[in-house]
Amino acid sequence: MLKGLPRKIIALTVLASLLGTAVAAEHPGKALAAKAGIPWPAVIGHRGEAYDAPEETVASYTAARELGVDYLEMDIQRTRDGSLIAFHDNTLTRTTNVAELFPTRAKDPISTFTLAELKTLDAGSWFNRAFPDRARARFAGLKILTLDEVIDVAEGGANKPGLYVETKVPSQFPGIEADVHKTLERRGWLTDRPAAEPGHVNVAHMPGRVILQTFEKPSLVLLQKEMPQVPKILLLWIGDGYMEASTDATLKSSGAKDEAAFYAGVKVKSKAEFAAWMDWAKANGAIGVGPAATLTGGGEQSYMDMMQPWMNKMAHDRGLLIHGYTVDEPVDFKALTDRGADGFFTNRGAQLLKFYGRPSKETVNQVLTRIGY
Repeated sequence: MLKGLPRKIIALTVLASLLGTAVAAEHPGKALAAKAGIPWPAVIGHRGEAYDAPEETVASYTAARELGVDYLEMDIQRTRDGSLIAFHDNTLTRTTNVAELFPTRAKDPISTFTLAELKTLDAGSWFNRAFPDRARARFAGLKILTLDEVIDVAEGGANKPGLYVETKVPSQFPGIEADVHKTLERRGWLTDRPAAEPGHVNVAHMPGRVILQTFEKPSLVLLQKEMPQVPKILLLWIGDGYMEASTDATLKSSGAKDEAAFYAGVKVKSKAEFAAWMDWAKANGAIGVGPAATLTGGGEQSYMDMMQPWMNKMAHDRGLLIHGYTVDEPVDFKALTDRGADGFFTNRGAQLLKFYGRPSKETVNQVLTRIGY
């Protein structure tokens, strides 16, 4: 086909072909992330460095920052007296001593407690009991944090991570989207921030310094209304009023041995159902989705497989990034990256940073000891 053409033209033709192949092979999420001003691939410190320290405490968030994660991820709820706090569960029983201090209110929701009451709780000792191999004496007595206090951590070191903020059960907290907006604006996180020193994490200086996330469609609509310029992620789930499942099976009726086995068998009703959610997310301000993942080793973080190659392609084809949750092991980092993931929520930021070829200069133990734990 090239016979008779001058050698220079042949060489340029071959070079153009090679460049075209390289461009075509580039990961589709890379350009999407660059457009949104978001690091790629992204290391999202799920509740901080929650494998190694009590989740959503100053120890966990400070460790994540010092290790070099891109984002500090948090679940935002509101107290009875209007303070925004970082806390995952609907109740306090799993990760605090609420049953000792408020025995008659142990199962009451966060919204029934004042900030002063919540600040009396020990949010660290449970970790030492649950994970004795990772226990540290100074975890005992750690406190529940406000959104302002998490921001203080993000701003407090040489590394400048971004904030990845979830409106948690927002239907329980009418107006929480506006409250988050006010706090971020007051703290200067909706405008340009100073750059980090060279060699340090600089996400807080990027346009995608804040990412807003939610499972709830109404909350995404309100977040888009409040902060249209801020990147948003729609978190994905099958069943329970979210994306429609292929069957109405429950854990009990399925005969599965545990929740991980049950979730592994949960499938979306159809490709059309999945596509409808992708289209809705895109039309309502999302720049990406946060799908659940089935993990190789199972466990309590292993859910339905919402990161199948066709699902990831469908998201990317619509211009949506893919940040999967919650992934801690190298075997899953690789498998899901090969399927197209653009980053992960992880409790083990140190492990994911290593996988992405930018390991921390210190081990987790060294970091925790240096910061006083």
